[in-house]
Amino acid sequence: MNAPATNAMTPAYAALERNGPLVPWQFERRAPRPDDVVVKVLYCGVCHSDLHATGKWGQSFPLVPGHEIVGEVTAVGSAVSVFGIGDRVMIGVIVDSCRVCQPCRDHMEVYCREFPTQTFDGVDRVDGTRTRGGYSARYVADQRFVYPLPANLDPAAAAPLLCAGVTTYSPLKHWNVGPGMTVGVVGIGGLGHLAVKFARALGAHVVAFTTSPAKVAAALALGAHEAVLSTDETQMAAQAYRFDFILDTVSTTYPMTPMIQALKLDATLCSLGIPDRFDFAPLMLTMGRRRLASSGAAGTADTHDMLAFCSAHGIVADVEVIAMDQINKAFGRLARGDVRYRFVIDMATLAP
Repeated sequence: MNAPATNAMTPAYAALERNGPLVPWQFERRAPRPDDVVVKVLYCGVCHSDLHATGKWGQSFPLVPGHEIVGEVTAVGSAVSVFGIGDRVMIGVIVDSCRVCQPCRDHMEVYCREFPTQTFDGVDRVDGTRTRGGYSARYVADQRFVYPLPANLDPAAAAPLLCAGVTTYSPLKHWNVGPGMTVGVVGIGGLGHLAVKFARALGAHVVAFTTSPAKVAAALALGAHEAVLSTDETQMAAQAYRFDFILDTVSTTYPMTPMIQALKLDATLCSLGIPDRFDFAPLMLTMGRRRLASSGAAGTADTHDMLAFCSAHGIVADVEVIAMDQINKAFGRLARGDVRYRFVIDMATLAP
Protein backbone atom coordinates (compact mmCIF):
# COMPACT_ATOMS: atom_id res chain seq x y z
CA MET A 1 0.00 0.00 0.00
CA ASN A 2 1.13 3.58 -0.63
CA ALA A 3 -0.29 4.52 2.76
CA PRO A 4 -0.60 2.42 5.91
CA ALA A 5 -3.37 -0.12 5.65
CA THR A 6 -5.71 -0.19 8.60
CA ASN A 7 -8.48 -2.35 9.91
CA ALA A 8 -9.66 0.36 12.29
CA MET A 9 -13.35 0.50 13.05
CA THR A 10 -15.31 2.43 10.41
CA PRO A 11 -18.08 4.82 11.50
CA ALA A 12 -21.34 4.35 9.62
CA TYR A 13 -25.12 4.52 9.76
CA ALA A 14 -26.90 1.17 9.69
CA ALA A 15 -30.31 -0.41 9.99
CA LEU A 16 -29.85 -2.84 12.88
CA GLU A 17 -33.03 -4.72 12.03
CA ARG A 18 -35.51 -4.98 9.17
CA ASN A 19 -37.63 -1.82 8.89
CA GLY A 20 -35.66 -0.24 11.70
CA PRO A 21 -34.31 3.34 11.63
CA LEU A 22 -30.74 4.04 10.57
CA VAL A 23 -28.53 4.69 13.59
CA PRO A 24 -24.82 5.31 14.23
CA TRP A 25 -22.85 2.06 14.08
CA GLN A 26 -19.27 0.90 13.62
CA PHE A 27 -17.81 -2.08 11.80
CA GLU A 28 -14.46 -3.39 10.61
CA ARG A 29 -13.95 -2.76 6.88
CA ARG A 30 -12.12 -5.65 5.18
CA ALA A 31 -8.35 -5.42 4.79
CA PRO A 32 -7.19 -3.99 1.42
CA ARG A 33 -5.80 -6.40 -1.20
CA PRO A 34 -3.18 -5.72 -3.91
CA ASP A 35 -5.80 -4.59 -6.49
CA ASP A 36 -7.77 -2.49 -4.00
CA VAL A 37 -8.35 1.22 -3.66
CA VAL A 38 -9.11 2.65 -0.20
CA VAL A 39 -11.54 5.56 -0.41
CA LYS A 40 -12.55 8.20 2.11
CA VAL A 41 -16.26 8.69 1.38
CA LEU A 42 -17.11 12.35 0.75
CA TYR A 43 -20.64 12.03 -0.62
CA CYS A 44 -23.13 9.22 -0.99
CA GLY A 45 -26.36 9.37 -2.94
CA VAL A 46 -29.63 8.13 -1.47
CA CYS A 47 -31.31 5.67 -3.82
CA HIS A 48 -34.84 4.27 -3.55
CA SER A 49 -33.22 0.82 -3.34
CA ASP A 50 -31.52 1.92 -0.10
CA LEU A 51 -34.98 2.40 1.36
CA HIS A 52 -36.15 -1.02 0.12
CA ALA A 53 -32.95 -2.72 1.31
CA THR A 54 -33.54 -1.70 4.90
CA GLY A 55 -36.99 -3.29 4.61
CA LYS A 56 -38.26 -6.03 2.32
CA TRP A 57 -35.08 -6.52 0.27
CA GLY A 58 -32.51 -6.78 3.06
CA GLN A 59 -30.71 -10.10 3.48
CA SER A 60 -28.53 -9.57 6.54
CA PHE A 61 -28.68 -7.08 9.42
CA PRO A 62 -27.08 -4.81 10.56
CA LEU A 63 -27.13 -3.32 7.04
CA VAL A 64 -25.19 -0.26 5.83
CA PRO A 65 -26.80 1.08 2.61
CA GLY A 66 -25.29 3.31 -0.07
CA HIS A 67 -24.03 2.63 -3.60
CA GLU A 68 -23.61 6.08 -5.17
CA ILE A 69 -20.21 6.94 -3.72
CA VAL A 70 -17.86 9.84 -4.38
CA GLY A 71 -14.65 9.93 -2.40
CA GLU A 72 -10.93 10.54 -2.19
CA VAL A 73 -8.28 7.86 -2.49
CA THR A 74 -6.29 7.47 0.73
CA ALA A 75 -4.34 4.29 -0.14
CA VAL A 76 -3.81 1.94 -3.07
CA GLY A 77 -2.68 -1.67 -3.30
CA SER A 78 0.63 -2.77 -4.81
CA ALA A 79 -1.05 -3.84 -8.08
CA VAL A 80 -3.06 -0.64 -8.58
CA SER A 81 -1.85 1.30 -11.61
CA VAL A 82 -4.57 3.83 -12.47
CA PHE A 83 -5.21 5.61 -9.17
CA GLY A 84 -3.07 7.51 -6.71
CA ILE A 85 -3.52 9.04 -3.27
CA GLY A 86 -5.65 12.17 -3.43
CA ASP A 87 -7.56 11.19 -6.59
CA ARG A 88 -11.30 11.89 -6.59
CA VAL A 89 -13.15 8.70 -7.50
CA MET A 90 -16.59 7.10 -7.72
CA ILE A 91 -18.01 3.68 -6.81
CA GLY A 92 -21.37 2.42 -8.03
CA VAL A 93 -23.82 -0.43 -7.57
CA ILE A 94 -21.43 -3.40 -7.92
CA VAL A 95 -17.89 -4.01 -6.72
CA ASP A 96 -17.09 -7.42 -8.24
CA SER A 97 -18.31 -10.16 -10.56
CA CYS A 98 -17.19 -13.61 -11.69
CA ARG A 99 -15.18 -11.98 -14.54
CA VAL A 100 -15.31 -15.14 -16.69
CA CYS A 101 -18.89 -15.40 -18.03
CA GLN A 102 -19.71 -13.77 -21.37
CA PRO A 103 -21.34 -10.61 -19.92
CA CYS A 104 -18.31 -10.08 -17.66
CA ARG A 105 -15.89 -10.57 -20.55
CA ASP A 106 -17.90 -7.99 -22.47
CA HIS A 107 -17.62 -5.56 -19.52
CA MET A 108 -21.35 -5.83 -18.82
CA GLU A 109 -20.67 -7.14 -15.31
CA VAL A 110 -24.04 -6.08 -13.93
CA TYR A 111 -25.45 -9.07 -15.88
CA CYS A 112 -22.90 -11.51 -14.43
CA ARG A 113 -24.36 -15.02 -14.65
CA GLU A 114 -23.04 -15.80 -11.16
CA PHE A 115 -24.67 -12.54 -9.97
CA PRO A 116 -22.39 -9.57 -9.25
CA THR A 117 -21.21 -8.56 -5.80
CA GLN A 118 -23.38 -5.66 -4.68
CA THR A 119 -21.77 -2.63 -3.04
CA PHE A 120 -23.83 -3.27 0.07
CA ASP A 121 -25.56 -6.38 1.42
CA GLY A 122 -23.61 -8.54 -1.01
CA VAL A 123 -21.17 -11.37 -0.38
CA ASP A 124 -17.46 -10.81 -1.01
CA ARG A 125 -16.16 -13.40 -3.49
CA VAL A 126 -12.82 -13.77 -1.73
CA ASP A 127 -13.60 -14.09 1.96
CA GLY A 128 -17.39 -14.49 2.05
CA THR A 129 -17.97 -11.46 4.25
CA ARG A 130 -21.03 -9.23 3.87
CA THR A 131 -20.38 -5.98 1.99
CA ARG A 132 -21.17 -2.69 3.76
CA GLY A 133 -22.20 0.36 1.75
CA GLY A 134 -21.34 4.00 1.37
CA TYR A 135 -23.19 5.41 4.37
CA SER A 136 -19.79 5.03 6.02
CA ALA A 137 -16.49 6.84 6.44
CA ARG A 138 -14.43 4.51 4.21
CA TYR A 139 -14.85 2.06 1.36
CA VAL A 140 -12.45 -0.53 -0.06
CA ALA A 141 -12.96 -1.76 -3.63
CA ASP A 142 -11.11 -3.43 -6.48
CA GLN A 143 -9.74 -0.86 -8.94
CA ARG A 144 -11.76 -2.45 -11.78
CA PHE A 145 -14.96 -1.13 -10.20
CA VAL A 146 -13.66 2.32 -9.22
CA TYR A 147 -14.06 5.25 -11.63
CA PRO A 148 -12.33 8.64 -11.90
CA LEU A 149 -14.60 11.56 -11.04
CA PRO A 150 -14.58 13.98 -14.02
CA ALA A 151 -12.88 17.13 -12.80
CA ASN A 152 -15.54 19.47 -14.18
CA LEU A 153 -18.47 17.81 -12.37
CA ASP A 154 -19.70 18.87 -8.94
CA PRO A 155 -18.93 15.86 -6.69
CA ALA A 156 -22.20 15.91 -4.74
CA ALA A 157 -24.35 16.25 -7.85
CA ALA A 158 -22.29 13.59 -9.65
CA ALA A 159 -22.87 10.90 -7.00
CA PRO A 160 -26.29 9.77 -8.34
CA LEU A 161 -24.77 9.21 -11.78
CA LEU A 162 -23.37 5.90 -10.49
CA CYS A 163 -26.87 4.43 -10.15
CA ALA A 164 -29.67 6.63 -11.49
CA GLY A 165 -27.34 7.89 -14.20
CA VAL A 166 -26.05 4.58 -15.55
CA THR A 167 -29.46 2.96 -15.19
CA THR A 168 -30.98 5.47 -17.62
CA TYR A 169 -27.96 6.08 -19.87
CA SER A 170 -27.29 2.40 -20.60
CA PRO A 171 -30.65 1.61 -22.28
CA LEU A 172 -30.61 4.88 -24.21
CA LYS A 173 -27.22 3.86 -25.57
CA HIS A 174 -28.23 0.23 -26.20
CA TRP A 175 -31.29 1.25 -28.24
CA ASN A 176 -29.22 3.82 -30.16
CA VAL A 177 -31.20 6.89 -29.15
CA GLY A 178 -30.11 9.89 -31.16
CA PRO A 179 -31.06 12.58 -33.70
CA GLY A 180 -34.23 12.00 -35.68
CA MET A 181 -35.86 9.92 -32.93
CA THR A 182 -38.84 10.81 -30.77
CA VAL A 183 -38.24 9.51 -27.25
CA GLY A 184 -40.60 9.39 -24.30
CA VAL A 185 -39.56 9.45 -20.64
CA VAL A 186 -42.23 8.24 -18.21
CA GLY A 187 -41.93 9.53 -14.64
CA ILE A 188 -39.91 12.64 -13.78
CA GLY A 189 -38.14 11.60 -10.60
CA GLY A 190 -34.66 10.47 -9.61
CA LEU A 191 -34.19 8.39 -12.77
CA GLY A 192 -36.52 10.24 -15.11
CA HIS A 193 -34.98 13.67 -14.68
CA LEU A 194 -31.60 12.30 -15.73
CA ALA A 195 -33.16 10.38 -18.62
CA VAL A 196 -34.57 13.65 -19.96
CA LYS A 197 -31.13 15.28 -19.77
CA PHE A 198 -29.42 12.32 -21.47
CA ALA A 199 -31.98 11.92 -24.27
CA ARG A 200 -31.86 15.66 -25.02
CA ALA A 201 -28.05 15.66 -25.10
CA LEU A 202 -28.11 12.61 -27.41
CA GLY A 203 -30.07 14.69 -29.91
CA ALA A 204 -33.52 13.12 -29.64
CA HIS A 205 -36.84 14.94 -29.52
CA VAL A 206 -37.81 14.34 -25.90
CA VAL A 207 -41.34 14.08 -24.54
CA ALA A 208 -41.84 13.76 -20.78
CA PHE A 209 -44.85 11.90 -19.36
CA THR A 210 -46.00 12.77 -15.85
CA THR A 211 -49.09 12.32 -13.71
CA SER A 212 -48.36 15.57 -11.88
CA PRO A 213 -49.48 18.90 -13.39
CA ALA A 214 -46.82 20.56 -11.24
CA LYS A 215 -44.07 18.58 -13.02
CA VAL A 216 -45.02 19.68 -16.53
CA ALA A 217 -43.07 22.93 -16.24
CA ALA A 218 -40.28 21.14 -14.36
CA ALA A 219 -39.85 18.61 -17.18
CA LEU A 220 -39.56 21.39 -19.74
CA ALA A 221 -36.97 23.13 -17.56
CA LEU A 222 -34.93 19.90 -17.51
CA GLY A 223 -34.76 19.91 -21.30
CA ALA A 224 -37.86 18.07 -22.52
CA HIS A 225 -39.27 19.52 -25.74
CA GLU A 226 -42.79 18.60 -24.67
CA ALA A 227 -44.54 17.39 -21.53
CA VAL A 228 -47.69 15.27 -21.50
CA LEU A 229 -50.05 14.80 -18.57
CA SER A 230 -50.49 11.03 -18.78
CA THR A 231 -53.76 11.08 -16.79
CA ASP A 232 -55.39 13.19 -19.51
CA GLU A 233 -57.06 10.81 -22.01
CA THR A 234 -57.14 13.42 -24.77
CA GLN A 235 -53.44 14.18 -24.45
CA MET A 236 -52.57 10.48 -24.40
CA ALA A 237 -54.73 9.67 -27.43
CA ALA A 238 -52.72 12.23 -29.40
CA GLN A 239 -49.50 10.26 -28.73
CA ALA A 240 -50.57 7.09 -30.60
CA TYR A 241 -48.00 5.60 -33.02
CA ARG A 242 -45.56 8.43 -32.33
CA PHE A 243 -42.53 7.14 -30.42
CA ASP A 244 -39.37 5.33 -31.49
CA PHE A 245 -38.46 4.53 -27.89
CA ILE A 246 -40.01 5.04 -24.47
CA LEU A 247 -38.04 4.80 -21.23
CA ASP A 248 -40.41 4.03 -18.34
CA THR A 249 -39.00 4.75 -14.87
CA VAL A 250 -42.23 4.15 -12.92
CA SER A 251 -42.03 1.43 -10.25
CA THR A 252 -45.76 1.14 -9.52
CA THR A 253 -48.45 -0.53 -11.60
CA TYR A 254 -50.45 1.84 -13.80
CA PRO A 255 -52.67 1.46 -16.93
CA MET A 256 -49.98 1.03 -19.62
CA THR A 257 -52.15 0.37 -22.68
CA PRO A 258 -52.08 4.03 -23.86
CA MET A 259 -48.29 4.06 -23.40
CA ILE A 260 -47.86 0.87 -25.45
CA GLN A 261 -50.15 2.36 -28.09
CA ALA A 262 -47.83 5.38 -28.30
CA LEU A 263 -45.09 3.20 -29.85
CA LYS A 264 -44.42 3.15 -33.57
CA LEU A 265 -43.96 -0.01 -35.61
CA ASP A 266 -41.02 -2.05 -34.20
CA ALA A 267 -40.53 0.41 -31.36
CA THR A 268 -39.58 -0.46 -27.77
CA LEU A 269 -40.80 0.47 -24.31
CA CYS A 270 -38.06 -0.23 -21.76
CA SER A 271 -39.35 -0.58 -18.19
CA LEU A 272 -36.75 0.31 -15.58
CA GLY A 273 -39.11 0.47 -12.59
CA ILE A 274 -40.28 -3.16 -12.98
CA PRO A 275 -43.51 -3.03 -10.94
CA ASP A 276 -44.92 -6.15 -9.30
CA ARG A 277 -47.16 -6.59 -12.34
CA PHE A 278 -47.95 -4.88 -15.64
CA ASP A 279 -51.41 -3.61 -16.54
CA PHE A 280 -51.85 -3.53 -20.33
CA ALA A 281 -53.66 -5.35 -23.11
CA PRO A 282 -51.12 -7.81 -24.63
CA LEU A 283 -52.83 -7.38 -27.99
CA MET A 284 -51.27 -3.90 -28.14
CA LEU A 285 -47.83 -5.50 -28.64
CA THR A 286 -49.00 -7.33 -31.76
CA MET A 287 -50.50 -4.15 -33.25
CA GLY A 288 -47.21 -2.80 -34.50
CA ARG A 289 -44.67 -5.52 -33.60
CA ARG A 290 -43.93 -3.51 -30.47
CA ARG A 291 -41.53 -4.65 -27.78
CA LEU A 292 -41.62 -4.49 -23.97
CA ALA A 293 -38.10 -4.78 -22.61
CA SER A 294 -36.01 -3.91 -19.57
CA SER A 295 -32.47 -3.05 -18.53
CA GLY A 296 -30.30 -3.28 -15.42
CA ALA A 297 -27.82 -0.67 -14.18
CA ALA A 298 -24.57 -0.92 -16.18
CA GLY A 299 -21.23 -2.66 -16.40
CA THR A 300 -17.84 -1.00 -16.36
CA ALA A 301 -17.81 -0.14 -20.09
CA ASP A 302 -21.10 1.78 -20.05
CA THR A 303 -20.19 3.47 -16.77
CA HIS A 304 -16.93 4.83 -18.16
CA ASP A 305 -18.75 5.87 -21.34
CA MET A 306 -21.51 7.62 -19.36
CA LEU A 307 -19.04 9.57 -17.21
CA ALA A 308 -17.23 10.80 -20.33
CA PHE A 309 -20.57 11.83 -21.83
CA CYS A 310 -21.57 13.65 -18.62
CA SER A 311 -18.25 15.45 -18.56
CA ALA A 312 -18.61 16.53 -22.20
CA HIS A 313 -22.20 17.76 -21.72
CA GLY A 314 -22.03 18.98 -18.11
CA ILE A 315 -24.71 16.57 -16.94
CA VAL A 316 -25.23 15.93 -13.22
CA ALA A 317 -28.25 15.18 -11.05
CA ASP A 318 -30.41 17.84 -9.42
CA VAL A 319 -29.76 17.15 -5.74
CA GLU A 320 -30.58 18.15 -2.20
CA VAL A 321 -27.55 17.71 0.05
CA ILE A 322 -28.30 16.52 3.58
CA ALA A 323 -26.36 15.73 6.74
CA MET A 324 -25.94 12.09 7.77
CA ASP A 325 -28.18 12.47 10.81
CA GLN A 326 -31.03 13.62 8.53
CA ILE A 327 -31.21 10.26 6.75
CA ASN A 328 -34.34 8.91 8.46
CA LYS A 329 -36.26 12.09 7.65
CA ALA A 330 -34.95 11.85 4.08
CA PHE A 331 -36.13 8.22 3.84
CA GLY A 332 -39.59 9.33 4.89
CA ARG A 333 -39.66 12.07 2.27
CA LEU A 334 -38.30 9.67 -0.36
CA ALA A 335 -41.12 7.22 0.39
CA ARG A 336 -43.60 10.06 -0.23
CA GLY A 337 -41.87 11.22 -3.41
CA ASP A 338 -40.96 14.51 -1.75
CA VAL A 339 -37.57 15.20 -3.35
CA ARG A 340 -36.44 17.08 -6.46
CA TYR A 341 -34.76 14.88 -7.55
CA ARG A 342 -32.15 13.07 -5.48
CA PHE A 343 -30.83 13.26 -1.90
CA VAL A 344 -27.07 13.17 -1.41
CA ILE A 345 -25.41 12.80 1.98
CA ASP A 346 -22.44 15.02 2.85
CA MET A 347 -20.38 12.39 4.66
CA ALA A 348 -18.27 15.06 6.40
CA THR A 349 -21.23 15.26 8.77
CA LEU A 350 -20.72 11.64 9.88
CA ALA A 351 -19.56 11.75 13.50
CA PRO A 352 -16.17 10.05 13.98
